[in-house]
Amino acid sequence: MDTPARLQAIGIYKRFHGTLALRGVDFCVARGEIVGLVGENGAGKSTLAKIIGGIHRPDAGELRVDGAAVQIPSVQHARQLGIAVVHQELNLVAHLSVEDNILLGQEPYRVPVLRWTDRRGLRRRAAEMLECVGLEVDPATPLMDLSIAGQQRVEIAKALSVDARLLIMDEPTSSLAAEEAEGLLRILDGLRSQGISVVYISHKLDEVRAIADRVVVFRDGQKVCELPSAAAANARLVTAMVGRELATMFPAREAVVGPEVLHVSELLAPGLRRPVSLTARAGEVLGIAGLVGAGRSELLRAIFGATRRSRGTVMVDGVATRRGDPLSAMRAGIAFVPEDRKTQGLVLPMEVDDNIALPSLGRLCRCLWRVPGAERALVEEYVDRLHIQPPSLSQRVQRLSGGNQQKVLLAKWLAIEPRVLLLDEPTRGIDVGAKHEVYGLIAQIAAEGVAVVLVSSEMEEIIGLCDRALVMNQGAVAGELHGERLTQEGVMALAAHTQQATAEGPGPPGPEA
Repeated sequence: MDTPARLQAIGIYKRFHGTLALRGVDFCVARGEIVGLVGENGAGKSTLAKIIGGIHRPDAGELRVDGAAVQIPSVQHARQLGIAVVHQELNLVAHLSVEDNILLGQEPYRVPVLRWTDRRGLRRRAAEMLECVGLEVDPATPLMDLSIAGQQRVEIAKALSVDARLLIMDEPTSSLAAEEAEGLLRILDGLRSQGISVVYISHKLDEVRAIADRVVVFRDGQKVCELPSAAAANARLVTAMVGRELATMFPAREAVVGPEVLHVSELLAPGLRRPVSLTARAGEVLGIAGLVGAGRSELLRAIFGATRRSRGTVMVDGVATRRGDPLSAMRAGIAFVPEDRKTQGLVLPMEVDDNIALPSLGRLCRCLWRVPGAERALVEEYVDRLHIQPPSLSQRVQRLSGGNQQKVLLAKWLAIEPRVLLLDEPTRGIDVGAKHEVYGLIAQIAAEGVAVVLVSSEMEEIIGLCDRALVMNQGAVAGELHGERLTQEGVMALAAHTQQATAEGPGPPGPEA
């Protein structure tokens, strides 16, 4: 007799506000199997994950766990069935410690009647979970002291702590560097050998193919394709996901580099171990590469003034920003798209038009009063230019897909008509089709004479988009690469301070003035 699947979803339908999110989906995961689930944002992947995890209830269809038909009305019930979900958006409590986050709701008690927490037992169990995810940190550390990558690992440890037999992971490596992602994949391989099943949702196709036994593709709320990993070539998956072929992922660019626009001299701020100097020219895309924690985001935040610098100057078109704060940077023509769009970049409960217009209110107001006609014209221009869907200006941003939220964030800063555009992980957590659009937009912005500075953990983005790249290591610039030397091996050599980096030195200087 065949062993029943760990999970079966049969004919699942789900509707939200009149929109059919899932259309008769059939999906299964065997015991000890890792199934990759891919598709564009809005394809239904996360909706299915939330139904299995007890957050949403299906409108129609059946769920089976280990062969038995089940109802999953709550997250607690899902956990009792051995199902845990690691969501793309972290579900943690910032002011609590790491250990309290991992075992929240599962605290061991010395005296259960009095609910006295067994702190030693809690710490021991939390330490075991942290070891499973390779995070070397004191369990008593406040969660807010960790980087986004560290918090992501805490989220995974929290899911593992319920002794899950089925683990659903929604974009678990979206904020992890390549070597950290590889460590996570090794952990999942170990879980598979223990008979634990995993549903792995990711936009990183190479990663999915590397870890999954099968790959399932969703499009428009339906399962459109299912392939063994060995047959799941990236081009085939992309075509299935978007319903059309993408001839080339990165746009062809013939960079016409103009005069120097951004000049940063001896900049020192929290997160930077040594002063940083750099330049960026009109029409140029300058990459900032390195491992997570190397100081890339800290550099961009210091340039924009979001972090107070202790020394150094930032100049735009030869004029120094006066006070070193975001308002001064904006007035000088610097725009900054931060890594975390939901907490740092957008006001989610506000509507699309208000988010886009926010940085431009100073020039859209007369005598402290907003001019509706001018504001609407500005917003409509950028909604149309960036193909934001749906194009309703009154739509709340929190209801948009990740790709369209990212477009709203880009529109918000492009609307100030910057001379310098700082981009921190601009394609984090968005699907392959939206990435293709963002890449084209970056090329277009550079062609218009804007100096673009791009931080990315995606090596192919640094190589495919940038004219040259600075590589950071432990809070300092380790070297510069361009032309034929801008390769994956060259970047990693500098990022990791390998023998190759020591031998070759910091690399050649940028283009001459």
